[in-house]
Amino acid sequence: MPHKVKAVISRAKDAPVEVVDIIVPDPGPGEVIVDVLTAGVCHTDLHYKLGGIGNDYPYLLGHESTAVVSQIGENVTNVVVGDRVILNWRAVCGQCRACAKGQAQYCFNTANATQKMTLEDGTELSPALGIGSFAQKTLVAAGQCTKVDEDADAAAVGLLGCGVMAGIGAAMNTGEVKRGESVAVIGCGGVGVAAIAGAKLAGATTIIAVDLNPTKLETATQLGATHTVDSSKVDPIEAIKELTGGFGADVVIDAVGRPETYKQAFYARDLAGRVVLVGVPTPEMKLELPLLDVFGHGGSLKSSWYGDCLPSRDFPMLVEQYKQGRLDLDAFVTERIKLDEIEAAFDKMHEGTVLRSVVEL
Repeated sequence: MPHKVKAVISRAKDAPVEVVDIIVPDPGPGEVIVDVLTAGVCHTDLHYKLGGIGNDYPYLLGHESTAVVSQIGENVTNVVVGDRVILNWRAVCGQCRACAKGQAQYCFNTANATQKMTLEDGTELSPALGIGSFAQKTLVAAGQCTKVDEDADAAAVGLLGCGVMAGIGAAMNTGEVKRGESVAVIGCGGVGVAAIAGAKLAGATTIIAVDLNPTKLETATQLGATHTVDSSKVDPIEAIKELTGGFGADVVIDAVGRPETYKQAFYARDLAGRVVLVGVPTPEMKLELPLLDVFGHGGSLKSSWYGDCLPSRDFPMLVEQYKQGRLDLDAFVTERIKLDEIEAAFDKMHEGTVLRSVVEL
């Protein structure tokens, strides 16, 4: 029978979020109900709240989570009741043109649950990124569940469900950072410092953190940066070149997503270097670069979607790196909060005083 649970929704653009009762239906074919253990408060949730992604209110927020499978529908074979899972928004279809080419990390037809969760009056909810995990229980497609070991802190590993994976993947998957290379990361919020951690894990020997905020630069150093650049005081392009023998970095990651920072990334790389855009621009932003400079610098300009991750491949590997002490996911968990503290967590995110607030249910 359907479940009534507590959840956090956004009813209207820029209105405060609310804790309400919602109805979660029994899972249908290919669907799973999970008991949510933890949920990170991500910038994407804030974008939904502010109307930056769509207008399909009310939204059931939350998507960056660890959970336990509590009920499965027909034809579900990848998980069983009791499995500890990290939720993901890339449930690959196995049949689209990307999957057919063996590039499932670019799947163009990812799955979500078919049924809708609702308010008590029957109003359908739009789950953030097809997940909606600011809730005691949520309904997802089975492919959105990636089984992981239970002997890891749920709050820490759940962050692989979005922001931390986006940053680590920008370095390791999209940027293809190699041992001994130099990496610069522009923007040291949660995704940026995750990219720094990813560069360290990949074996980069020069890792340069660039930001306007000295506190964020300190955090970047704790997570693997070998050098820091305060771009409020110096030209980051010149500073990065100075730290790389005058040449520029092998890989420069733009974790801000603005035309100004992208140009900095473009000109701060070595010849034949790689630029990775993982910061998300807004629709009105435009980029202008001399085409001759694009040609003359060579190399590659890449965008990183969700860190180009394949959850079934990357989540278990990164959890194991965490357990071995090679990836400090604990450092990303700034505070542990309850459902009714999410609005305050959005304020802290806006102020830049947290890496991640994590809801524990």
